[in-house]
Amino acid sequence: MTDHLPVLDLSLANDPATAAQFREQLREATHDYGFFYLVGHGIDPSLTSEIISVSREFFALPEADKLEIENVLSPHYRGYTRVGGERTQGKVDWREQIDIGPERPAVPTGPEVPDYWILQGPNLWPAALPRVREVVESWNETLADVSTRLLAEWAESLGQPRDVFDATFQDKPATLTKVVRYPGKVDGGTEQGVGWHNDSGVLTLLLVEPGKAGLQVERHGEPLDAPPIEGALIVNIGEMLEWATDGYLKATNHRVLAPEVGTDRISVPYFHNPALDAVFPKLTLPEELAARAPGVTLDASNPIVGVYGDNALKSRVRAHPDVTEAHHPHLASPQQRSA
Repeated sequence: MTDHLPVLDLSLANDPATAAQFREQLREATHDYGFFYLVGHGIDPSLTSEIISVSREFFALPEADKLEIENVLSPHYRGYTRVGGERTQGKVDWREQIDIGPERPAVPTGPEVPDYWILQGPNLWPAALPRVREVVESWNETLADVSTRLLAEWAESLGQPRDVFDATFQDKPATLTKVVRYPGKVDGGTEQGVGWHNDSGVLTLLLVEPGKAGLQVERHGEPLDAPPIEGALIVNIGEMLEWATDGYLKATNHRVLAPEVGTDRISVPYFHNPALDAVFPKLTLPEELAARAPGVTLDASNPIVGVYGDNALKSRVRAHPDVTEAHHPHLASPQQRSA
């Protein structure tokens, strides 16, 4: 029997007759898989088409226009990353992308200022295609609403008040959107679109261009294909929800394979993250759920910590060593400094 990710319908949560059923499905899907397809989310299909369309327009720009917003120009890890400019598990990822966060002023650095505040600051927007900003900001607002709804349903499913997570998002949430293009493989090149990893935040809502496979989720130690479903978002939890539930909800390893030669793939992951200085709550689960919580994953190379900014910064420093070396060399590992 072929395994596949569960499909959940968010519209069930709107009906008192089916809301409890949805919450149980949500809890069990993310306890068992850590991933699911979400339909019934109410997102206007025209907005979905527009975000894919404007992504393709950006990546079709001349290289000089894209490099005007290259991320090495940003101390906040924002902007355009050229193909091969990001790493996962120390290996080069075969993709190009724009990183976009909340539009806020930079925080002055100082001895009493935690390093993670370097992640706050202005975005780099392409002058050659100003529509990118308009569409992405609309997309972010829409997905923030969906994420907030999901978190309330998760909270209730875990025996908590529906607003248990709200305080960590109210003061400057550190959301992140990546607009990504995976080019086709080249002969003799890497098959790693992006390598095996967990997401460092709370939850991720992923839009994948219809018909473009490549995402794989770790399932019983083996890769499970997770191709896009028309009209569905792919949702997965991040390390903060694993932290909050002592491992009852699992931040699952996943990767993307590089597309076949002569093809490419657009995807737009939205990462719903709390404020950088937020200490994510440790929940006291009902006894029957706590008995099934194996504890937070212990990995010396990737420790999960409760302050979101610390968790996020370690991931950005590893993924973008060129930005780290250019702007924050004190954060680089000895291996990065000698590379």
